[in-house]
Amino acid sequence: MGGVIGDILPLALGVAISPIPIIAAILMLLSPNARTTGVGFLGGWIAGVVIAIVAFTLLSTVLPESDSGASHPVKGTIRLVLGLLLILLAAKQWRARPRGQAAPALPKWMSAIDTMTPVKGLGLGVALSALNPKNLIMAAGAGIAIGDSNLDSSQTVVVIVVYTVIAASTVAVPVIGYLVAAGRMAEPLESLRGWLVRENTVVMAILLLVIGVVMIGKGIASF
Repeated sequence: MGGVIGDILPLALGVAISPIPIIAAILMLLSPNARTTGVGFLGGWIAGVVIAIVAFTLLSTVLPESDSGASHPVKGTIRLVLGLLLILLAAKQWRARPRGQAAPALPKWMSAIDTMTPVKGLGLGVALSALNPKNLIMAAGAGIAIGDSNLDSSQTVVVIVVYTVIAASTVAVPVIGYLVAAGRMAEPLESLRGWLVRENTVVMAILLLVIGVVMIGKGIASF
């Protein structure tokens, strides 16, 4: 089980380091309905992460293999494709980075966060975690790693929980921190939001490139 956890850690981290959802969570925590909307968003984010990793884990268990030994050509090919997709996403992020003093572009839906209800926050959390192409690629890679192992049901659940905890941590920490100490969190959250807005494309480009290369390496090793 330790080896599988080691395989899924960078992928879970790839989901966790997602600046746009973190910015969205911070904006919700700075809004009039901070507590209810923030908790709703966190619940949706966790639900989306779980849905994606469970779905890909189940799918990976039915993938055909031509060799029962160390060679896994089907899963190796999938890893290669996923790695290439991550590198393409990294290139897209790098090209989209702001130049000079230009203000970074953010999704238009962020302007409506102040008026969001807890239910809308929940739906947004699910959408950003379960439907984001980058997160789906990470979940697919993790699902293959879990399905490619010989874990029993309880071990599989443990690995999925570890993946979920890490993937959700960067959204959970500011939300929980706000619930515990709302008065002291406003200034740090605003500073973090500003930094993420400025650097989100560069951070994502580097992260996707590194994980994409690792995924390609694992794909080559599967043959």
